[in-house]
Amino acid sequence: MNHPDSIRINKAISDSGYCSRRQADTLIEQGRVTINGEKVTLGDRAMPGDEIKVDGKLITENDALVYIALNKPIGITCTTDRRIDGNVVDFINHKERIFHVGRLDKPSEGLLLMTNDGDIVNKILRAGNDHEKEYIVKVDRPITEDFLKKMRGGVPLHELQTTTKQCEVEQLSRFVFRIVLVQGLNRQIRRMCDYLGYEVVELKRIRIMNIELGNLPIGEWRDLTSKELDDLKRAVSISDNTPQAERTERTTGKRRRGR
Repeated sequence: MNHPDSIRINKAISDSGYCSRRQADTLIEQGRVTINGEKVTLGDRAMPGDEIKVDGKLITENDALVYIALNKPIGITCTTDRRIDGNVVDFINHKERIFHVGRLDKPSEGLLLMTNDGDIVNKILRAGNDHEKEYIVKVDRPITEDFLKKMRGGVPLHELQTTTKQCEVEQLSRFVFRIVLVQGLNRQIRRMCDYLGYEVVELKRIRIMNIELGNLPIGEWRDLTSKELDDLKRAVSISDNTPQAERTERTTGKRRRGR
């Protein structure tokens, strides 16, 4: 029986602000995590006062929680691996150890959330939580009604063995459209366009849930406002408590913009 004061080691690591729970699982699997000098395995638990180390370095719980909106430039890689040139951690150069929430492709730009709050990262990324992300996309040839219809209805991505969920797509000009996704598949928009014979020329994320990019300059970042943070926490709390059947119904039904 687990001690009531103990928590799973991956949660202890994410709560410290070192990385997300998912990334912590990878570190544990790689044998890079110890508790009181002993290597741990997935599912192990930690007690208050335990000495948790990653790669031999002590991690401590973060008292100063940071929530940042970054306008990521093209060419910056969403990784916490500082051995990779152009990694987002070195680019932002924050005094706290922070990590990105989700990903944005290296050739893409726009809104990226960064934080040291592992708990909120897990809630945002949790499977089944249909959190909206909005993008402006420019393609290499004129957009047609058939293209818009197929993008909205779901596109088969054979390499990922899935079909994308229904989504909102609006044409803005001859070559540009706006799309709102509730999925985070790898290179999803680029794969969708490629399947339909289009190539993405420019891709910019302008919103994640209630957080908007606005007029934040490329390469700059700002702290989330207290209202943005409160609304974000409320949204992930509601999503976590929503029955799966209701989430599925909302996802497959007609979607409205979450402004």
